[in-house]
Amino acid sequence: MAENGKLRSTEWFGTIDIHGFVARGWARNQGHPEQMFDGRPVIGICNTWSDLTPCNGHFRILAETIKRGVYEAGGFPLEFPVLSLGETMMKPTTMLYRNLASMDVEESIRANPLDGVVLLTGCDKTTPACLMGACSVDLPTLVVSGGPMLNGKYRATNIGSGTDAARFTTELRAGTMSQTEYLEAEASISRSDGHCMTMGTASTMACMVEALGLTLPSGAAIPASDSRRKRLGHLAGNRIVGMVGEDLRLSKILTRPALENAIRVNAALGGSTNFIVHLLAIAGRMEVELELDDFENLGSRMPMLVNLMPSGKYLMEDFFYAGGLPAVIQELKQHLYMDALTVTGKSLGENVEGAQCYNREVIASVDEPFQKEAGIAVLRGNLCPDGAVIKPSAASPELLKHRGRAVVFESIEDYFERVDDPDLEVDKDSVLVLKGIGPRGFPGMPEGGNIGLPKKILQQGVRDMVRISDGRMSGTAYGTVVLHVAPEAAVGGPLALVQNGDMIELDVEGRHLNLEVSAAELAQRRAAWQAPEPPVARGYAALYVQHVLQADKGVDLDFLVGGSGANVPRLNR
Repeated sequence: MAENGKLRSTEWFGTIDIHGFVARGWARNQGHPEQMFDGRPVIGICNTWSDLTPCNGHFRILAETIKRGVYEAGGFPLEFPVLSLGETMMKPTTMLYRNLASMDVEESIRANPLDGVVLLTGCDKTTPACLMGACSVDLPTLVVSGGPMLNGKYRATNIGSGTDAARFTTELRAGTMSQTEYLEAEASISRSDGHCMTMGTASTMACMVEALGLTLPSGAAIPASDSRRKRLGHLAGNRIVGMVGEDLRLSKILTRPALENAIRVNAALGGSTNFIVHLLAIAGRMEVELELDDFENLGSRMPMLVNLMPSGKYLMEDFFYAGGLPAVIQELKQHLYMDALTVTGKSLGENVEGAQCYNREVIASVDEPFQKEAGIAVLRGNLCPDGAVIKPSAASPELLKHRGRAVVFESIEDYFERVDDPDLEVDKDSVLVLKGIGPRGFPGMPEGGNIGLPKKILQQGVRDMVRISDGRMSGTAYGTVVLHVAPEAAVGGPLALVQNGDMIELDVEGRHLNLEVSAAELAQRRAAWQAPEPPVARGYAALYVQHVLQADKGVDLDFLVGGSGANVPRLNR
């Protein structure tokens, strides 16, 4: 609502002058009758549908169910499109455009006659992008995710998006899987509407918004093709109208306790490392204090309760049938702020009251977890003075404490050119180091950190090595992969100074990542180091390179941190 207690939309639809005439009159060409302008709440449905975003390809139908709910509750729904970020299609990386999409969402909400918003999200970056933009406006906002795909099926076996795609590709490169088998698996993995059904970034983000209290209970896990997903949309349409009447804004829900809840829940899920950069950016938009060490202090020692790929065995469909996120939250209640306010108008504890687990092979009890300490670990050391992260639950236990010689790739192009060279000086104990895929260096910080192993190592039967980069990896990925090294190589971080043959020590239990090179030698290397030329020279990408923050700050643009509120800055009246 506006500060005077009136609906914000009355500034457009409630005036008897040329401005009201135009707003109402032109809206009528869509067939909206007179009563739509009688002072009822106007609800924006922010739709990230696109044919180029297969995960969100069913959103036009889902949006219609939300509209039904809005109409039923006495609201006026108006759907609008924003930039859609399709993880499987966009190049060089959707992360480059996350902040641009957030700007689209923010300005579309602020500039239009909206009293509340439903964010229709699904594919990885669509959820944080929409939420970041909405946070900077701070209207009553509710998230409806599109839901995961049904389990993939290959030769009577469940297979998971991303995780098994990487596994099959590794076996194809190693010569242990035929091209015919590979293409058969490809045709079997994505067999319904929805986003990745592993606990990848899309599912992690859906669970994040539920843990934050921004979606209706069970909203994260209902499969996209399940009719209950449509019912959820209808109920969300009902609820957003009530939220407007209660003036239940994002700032009342996205508090520090809510963020802490999300960190702990993500650890219990074995969620994506991408969660860190997205939650940091969301906190920055809300101006809630949050830093990288909070993920270590709050989440790294949490028990892992959910047995889903890539850290476990099952998939999101199984997770939903086992009780979904309400069952996990109920298990974790002694670790969470159960009195945190949610979009239902009730507390998190009230939302999950009575939730049960129906399959202990999928959701463990807090007393008998699948892993006792499985949260994302934050590393420090002379190679990452501003931090780096690793996901121990997806790593090889024997590599979590490791010392090896660096095999350095100066860029992603250098990697692809040399990785399968028979003369590459590498063995199974080497540490693969990839530079230049950080926020500025690529630009956009792609999911390239989990680089494939050299072919000659694969042919020895080895399937994991320590890998280090300033980039990210897919939430569906696995392996002993150190990510988000900050500062990145492109801005002169210590990663830029690593050379072939340097000894690197990784100690996840001790939370250390160190380059065993003397300070004097590093000083000489730094004196000789030259900053790379900016990778782009025009347009949004150039703006991004000039203003993007480092991984430990959430990779937002510096001028987008915080918000401007819902008021239109200047009016032409």
